[in-house]
Amino acid sequence: MMKQREVTDKHKTTWTCVQAYAATESAATDEAIKRSETDSGAVPVVCTPSGGAQTVRLELSKDWLDSLSDEELTTAIAAAQ
Repeated sequence: MMKQREVTDKHKTTWTCVQAYAATESAATDEAIKRSETDSGAVPVVCTPSGGAQTVRLELSKDWLDSLSDEELTTAIAAAQ
């Protein structure tokens, strides 16, 4: 099952964030996830807005789902826009 996280920014836009390539479970997916991880251990995360804003792509730590606060995540989204 794909893990995702929703946050709402100060403009009341709700963002749904998922790690890239994490939508399916297979050997090919596992390999894509490993290859997409940076040398510093960051992984690509795609955040899609509920409104008219544009989707953003972030590089976050592997444990972003549990380690980042909502404020840290919305700050990263705002910086990437």
